[in-house]
Amino acid sequence: MLKVYSVSLGCPKNRVDTEHLLGSLAVPMKPAGQIGRADVVIINTCGFIQPAVEESVRTVLEAVEHVGRLKKRPLLVVAGCMVGRYGVAELAAEIPEVDLWLPNQRIGEWGALLAEKLGLPAPVCGRRLSTGPSYAWLKISDGCRHNCSFCTIPSIRGAHRSVPAAALVDEARALLDQGVREIALVAQDVTAWGEDLGEKHGLRALLERLLPLDGLRWLRLLYLYPAGLTPELLSFIAQAGRPLLPYFDIPMQHADPDILQRMGRPFARDPRRVVDRVHDLVPDAVLRTSLIVGFPGETEAQFERLHAFVREARFSHLGVFAYRAEEGTEAARMPDQVEDSVKEWRRDTLMETQAEISAAWLETFVGRRMDVLVDAPHPEWPGLHTGRAWFQAPEIDGMTYISGPGVSPGRMVEADIVESADYDLTALA
Repeated sequence: MLKVYSVSLGCPKNRVDTEHLLGSLAVPMKPAGQIGRADVVIINTCGFIQPAVEESVRTVLEAVEHVGRLKKRPLLVVAGCMVGRYGVAELAAEIPEVDLWLPNQRIGEWGALLAEKLGLPAPVCGRRLSTGPSYAWLKISDGCRHNCSFCTIPSIRGAHRSVPAAALVDEARALLDQGVREIALVAQDVTAWGEDLGEKHGLRALLERLLPLDGLRWLRLLYLYPAGLTPELLSFIAQAGRPLLPYFDIPMQHADPDILQRMGRPFARDPRRVVDRVHDLVPDAVLRTSLIVGFPGETEAQFERLHAFVREARFSHLGVFAYRAEEGTEAARMPDQVEDSVKEWRRDTLMETQAEISAAWLETFVGRRMDVLVDAPHPEWPGLHTGRAWFQAPEIDGMTYISGPGVSPGRMVEADIVESADYDLTALA
């Protein structure tokens, strides 16, 4: 029995890559609770922004130190975006203790490279879930077709490449056969799926094949580029109904047209039009967005325009990031870089506004009865579980704390919402 200790850093797409790598092992395996009990240690890194790189380096060095103290040394494998960003040669020279480097440019070979290193049979096609029984991510494409001036993803993950629909349907069916209730589609741009495959109706065609699958209770779409939210796609989502959730994760990044142009964002100059279009065509829509403050040249007036946009749009969920100049990007070479203290103040200001918006919105659910998908037992309070209502995406939004008869991981239960906070709900089944 091969004992594997794995860590997946960064986004859900990385998590899927890790799960596929673990599922490719053609021998019986089980998770090792700690490095000292493992035969193989796998760290899937993130390299999107500098803090993620620093976390990845720190995690690898801690593993190196731990492995170095063991009498029986496990194989140390480092994979993912940090490896793709800096290259195997540079990293191997800096950290020679790593036994196998897996850059994401060779992701299709990960299983074979690991099997060869371990002396195992050829890899199989499989996936080992790490998210528990309630939900799973389904990565529908890799890479990106856009060239935003602040982003490293195209240089790390390459051009946009869609996974064929038949493979995605098979993978989704296998996830549902394991008891998963919610599937969340993820990609750099979910709306771009199928363009490179010659799919006539793109994402809609894929959704039409996934929605009828037995056992699927919720289907969620994450990371929808504004330009891809056509009236036709929005009308389809509105008419499809469950299990397709009217949940829209749309990365606006800013509201000022000049900043958007400098960012190289591929959509209309006024994001309010996108928000209005979604609400007009999908009246029960819930919107999440992400914003960047302190982009090079952002003036106080441009920030105030963004702040006004947040107050007016009243997003259900919002993430705000202080801009960081990433080596190799166009934006890093732009003049008028904003001071860190200003960027952090602007981020905190938006999040204070959003906390008020979120608290007021969540309060409207108190006293209502709704379905809650139970994710896991609470780590500290016996009898209490964490779960989510349909408008709460796993791992990125707030959660619903739930207790009562029949509450257990993987179950969808009806519950009364009894309390709300800034970002979370409390429910009784």
